Amino acid sequence: MLKNLRGGGAEALIFDVSAGRAVREDAPMDKWDIRFMEMAHVIAGWTSCFMPGRSIGCVIVKDKRIMTTGYNGAPAGLRTCKERGECMRRKLNIASGTRAELCYAIHAEQNAIIQAAKLGVSIDGATLYCTHQPCSVCAKMIINAGIQRVVYQEGYPDQFSLEIFKEAGVRLEQFTPPDAQK
Repeated sequence: MLKNLRGGGAEALIFDVSAGRAVREDAPMDKWDIRFMEMAHVIAGWTSCFMPGRSIGCVIVKDKRIMTTGYNGAPAGLRTCKERGECMRRKLNIASGTRAELCYAIHAEQNAIIQAAKLGVSIDGATLYCTHQPCSVCAKMIINAGIQRVVYQEGYPDQFSLEIFKEAGVRLEQFTPPDAQK
């Protein structure tokens, strides 16, 4: 797994966690990365998830242009968990990172990919910005959609997703906000 450990300014250090060493220094986390991650956080505010702290947002970008966005929420036409007034996963005591099929919502990454398909927008070769690390189901969709780079901020308890991103050659970078580096 490649982890982007940002230094001051626009400098960035790409760290190969599996090898335990820096592999290169460059500036992949530039002002555009910061802007698109900020946008992912704005989109996360649209969530219909009942659980506090589960607001997830995603922005898919190609050539510095937003192609689609997504947030975690119920499919069109279904009542949201907020409308239901409860979280089915909490009610059934399901641990985070497991049994994703037992939830009314679909993930932000899935919603963004589905929007691209619905609108006929190519996301092949794109970068996906997400507030959280994608799960293994989303990782498989991201790989098959041809997305080449994933930038996320918060971790997620799914080691398998990291392994399949690595095997597929998708560049995975953890974003650290500039204000958190001081």
